[in-house]
Amino acid sequence: MERAHRAKLQRRFGPQLKGKRVVCLDIPDDYDFMQPELVALLEKKVARHLPSPLGGGGGSHREPTTGGRRSRPDEG
Repeated sequence: MERAHRAKLQRRFGPQLKGKRVVCLDIPDDYDFMQPELVALLEKKVARHLPSPLGGGGGSHREPTTGGRRSRPDEG
């Protein structure tokens, strides 16, 4: 991670970063916003740094929930 990026994070989020580890994912700035290849790369690289929703190791992508409410087939 470039020193300027680390300094910017520290200025903006200093108190929240105290005692936290900042991880550089080494992803080049060559992608468009939400480009599928970028999303896939982020999911792959971030997963190893976050806890799994079920515990034990790297996480995986989960689909958003509907707040516990299931839609019925007739609700279109």
